[in-house]
Amino acid sequence: MADYETLEIEDRGAARIVRINRPKALNALNPQVIAELSRVLEALGQQIEAGDWSIRGLILTGAGDKAFVAGADISAMVDMGRDEAMSFASAGHAVGEMLANLPIPAIAAVNGFALGGGCELAMACDFIVASAKAKFGQPEVKLAVIPGFGGTQRLTRRVGLARSIELCVTGEMIRADEALRIGLANRVVAPEELLDTCLGIVETVAKMGPLAVAEAKRVLHQGAELPLEAANQLEVEAFSGLFETADQAEGMRAFLDKRAAQFSAK
Repeated sequence: MADYETLEIEDRGAARIVRINRPKALNALNPQVIAELSRVLEALGQQIEAGDWSIRGLILTGAGDKAFVAGADISAMVDMGRDEAMSFASAGHAVGEMLANLPIPAIAAVNGFALGGGCELAMACDFIVASAKAKFGQPEVKLAVIPGFGGTQRLTRRVGLARSIELCVTGEMIRADEALRIGLANRVVAPEELLDTCLGIVETVAKMGPLAVAEAKRVLHQGAELPLEAANQLEVEAFSGLFETADQAEGMRAFLDKRAAQFSAK
């Protein structure tokens, strides 16, 4: 596996853990972190595309016990001009799209502050599992800018327009229990249970048909952007297409035979 200066990569069972490793900077995002995340995600996508489904879930977290990602690195941004800012924001958006397009679930294990770009990175994942001490926010207006990595759009899609406007124009920071209540987080757990909870989700997913999981994720993401009739047609096509796979035959036959299915991603 390639070496990275700002990331730690660990495979544990069917999970690939990607840990942003800048604890002294509270794991703040700079162009190097974004570039390395892009490389990691591209490599994982290529691995799966080549037929290697040994990794069934991605867990994204931050080093240390204070922050998931406390935001973008302001020291790297303070002297940016318009063109540099556009390049940085575009690179951050690209990472979000790569997470969305992975054919496996991406899980944000939020172990502390998830602010600004950190909240945006978490929202680009399919699951947000938060430590009880986690805090979320989009405080960019305090610096006279707005979210640049998809925060205005992903937050609205997760929690609705009214709450998103409130969070983005006041810079309010919310606790994990409030994030759960409004639908920003999927689960809140004790800090010491965070990683095991995420690994448990991957373990559960790993028992499912991999092609079906990939199609479910694709249809959910793409369908959310379509009118209902078109989204329903997308679902019908994906559903029927899976009946051409060996895994569909194996899954249904195993159910009837009352045995565990042995999926092959074919």
